[in-house]
Amino acid sequence: MAVAAPSEVCAPTVGTTRGKGVQAWKVVVGWLCFLLQVVLQILRGTPSWSQLLSYVGLRHPLLSSSSTSAATSASIPFVPLSTEEVPTDTPPPCQKESLDKLVVVLDLDETLVCAYETSSLPALLWSQAIESGIKCFDLECTSSDKEVDGKQKVNHVTVFERPGLHEFLQQTSEFADLILFTAGLEGYAKPLVDKIDVHKKFLSRLYRPSTVTTEYREHVKDLSCLTKDFSRIVIVDNNPFSFLLQPLNGIPCVPFSATQGGDNQLLGVILPLLKHLSLREDVRPLLYETFHMPEWFQKHGIPSQHNQIL
Repeated sequence: MAVAAPSEVCAPTVGTTRGKGVQAWKVVVGWLCFLLQVVLQILRGTPSWSQLLSYVGLRHPLLSSSSTSAATSASIPFVPLSTEEVPTDTPPPCQKESLDKLVVVLDLDETLVCAYETSSLPALLWSQAIESGIKCFDLECTSSDKEVDGKQKVNHVTVFERPGLHEFLQQTSEFADLILFTAGLEGYAKPLVDKIDVHKKFLSRLYRPSTVTTEYREHVKDLSCLTKDFSRIVIVDNNPFSFLLQPLNGIPCVPFSATQGGDNQLLGVILPLLKHLSLREDVRPLLYETFHMPEWFQKHGIPSQHNQIL
């Protein structure tokens, strides 16, 4: 077999160069088209921001405990919090003799825990989570689907607890009334919450049937089902669209996954913020100054005064 001369191996022909140039342009044009589609989806307000970024394997931090997340969030109106940026100033004097207890509404999945179907959970992910100190447990839960023989289908899931979960629930319950509000089905969420809330810190639990449908999103958590006075109620959720009906009461948090062993959202960011809010007569001014959620929703095609339940 003849050996090609070095010049034949290293020096491309004109035709080859032109062909590679065309391929490179095709790649560039393809990415530009993809980015244009993402921008159009955002303007239409169809998928959530986290869903859009999941198309390229990324997560978007809305409330970060690290300074590096501020750069990744530069395209959104509100500034993510770090542990150094949690408000520490003294709240203005309260006009009331005594404040009503703060009501804290907590999301479940990707806020307090994350769950994976056990049969499809990668062994490497499980081992890395355990090595990093994340606690987990296996759970059987009923599905809305049925087996061939008509029996209720049972799903097996592995649940990872967000670091600091139990201490967070304990400390927060000392100054606030805790309510669980999840868009998950009761057959899945109820046994899970029974497992993580053995001391009954949640005063009540709301599941998917308690959510509402709006013009822009399904499974929205309308706080008016809990109170008509929004001055002393907040909702913590990794999905901001969950609280689009009360944007001034929402605290967006970083979505939790089993890869985040060093996560300190609950104890390092959210708990100090909730303590500060518990001393305020009205939580909404501070939450607006912190996150500017109405502007965030407007950027995603949801007018601040046009959030109507269907």
